Amino acid sequence: MIVRAIVTRPRAQAGPLAAALREQGFEPVLCPLIEIEIIDDGPLDLAGYDWVVVTSANGAEQLAHRHVGDLPRVAAVGVATTEVFAAHAIAVDFVPEESSQAGLAAELPRPVGRVLFVGAEGAGEHLQSALGADTRAVYRIHELRPDETPTGDLVLLASASAARAWAALRLDLPAVSIGPSTTRAARDAGIAVVGETLTQNVRGLVDSAAAWRALSRS
Repeated sequence: MIVRAIVTRPRAQAGPLAAALREQGFEPVLCPLIEIEIIDDGPLDLAGYDWVVVTSANGAEQLAHRHVGDLPRVAAVGVATTEVFAAHAIAVDFVPEESSQAGLAAELPRPVGRVLFVGAEGAGEHLQSALGADTRAVYRIHELRPDETPTGDLVLLASASAARAWAALRLDLPAVSIGPSTTRAARDAGIAVVGETLTQNVRGLVDSAAAWRALSRS
């Protein structure tokens, strides 16, 4: 039996994950539960900062395209964010062992100096309280509700926002989470998380889905 995996990423970003799922014998079901709105408020001037901290691929894309002048040291939350920087030939100076804001705040080398968080509107609170970081919101996230109820065997959650949007649908399906922050949000919302990725990227999601499939068939 082919496993139907529900992909909750924004439609414009769902293609690579859907293709990777098909390659591994899954049937992807596209159900975008969030959309990204870019906050286009000019270039990112990083003068005077010792670190710029980014916790999402979308934040990394905006930083890569919009920064002016030399970059300070760059901290990235995990694999997917680091991959975006690598695609733009930007060196990442630090990646925490725990892929979360809490991990970054706890593990960033001391003394940290001045820190700027670049990411989603409303995010970065932990970095503000733990490191005194300034925040530059470069995009906002809108949660969506699909016109039709999706059907599948497994749902893939690539962000805490997607987890909350999925919980609002009140569908009882097992979920694979992309990392600790998403797992916490999903479980807090009552979602049964059956797997968490080892790497926070497309390959990690597909591998976790495949591991669940193998267990469910045994």
